[in-house]
Amino acid sequence: MTEDRYEIRLSGSGGQGIIMAAIVLAEACGVYDGKHVCQTQSYGPEARGGTSKAEVVISSQTIDYPRATKIDLLLAMNQASCDTYFWDLKPDGLLVVDATFVDQLPTSRAIAIPFTQIAREEVGKELVANMVEEYRSGVEGKGTQGNGQNES
Repeated sequence: MTEDRYEIRLSGSGGQGIIMAAIVLAEACGVYDGKHVCQTQSYGPEARGGTSKAEVVISSQTIDYPRATKIDLLLAMNQASCDTYFWDLKPDGLLVVDATFVDQLPTSRAIAIPFTQIAREEVGKELVANMVEEYRSGVEGKGTQGNGQNES
């Protein structure tokens, strides 16, 4: 049996829309791409500013374990998330960070995009940085086969 499980972890602070972005991603892959999907989330007790992470596991086969254990793609929207979750990334995994808040990259296999700055300048609200991330990472319209490269 071929392993086609793809694991994504989105991480940042409460209020950055991490969980909403994971829900949108999971729905896109499950409903529109026909994949088996499992989405889990974890957040601190604070309403805003506490830690937040959400995971999406995608497969063409039934998912037997809902948690991400070998991350293929890690989105870190702040430095603390990058430092904490980088170690769960597969050796050939891809790290995508919000360059607005992440200064130190622990690997050369990283893409830094200023999601929050883009949201602030183009939309006028930092609150939509999570959806800028979805669009800029190539998730929209490409399913799980996106190459992670910016096309803009």
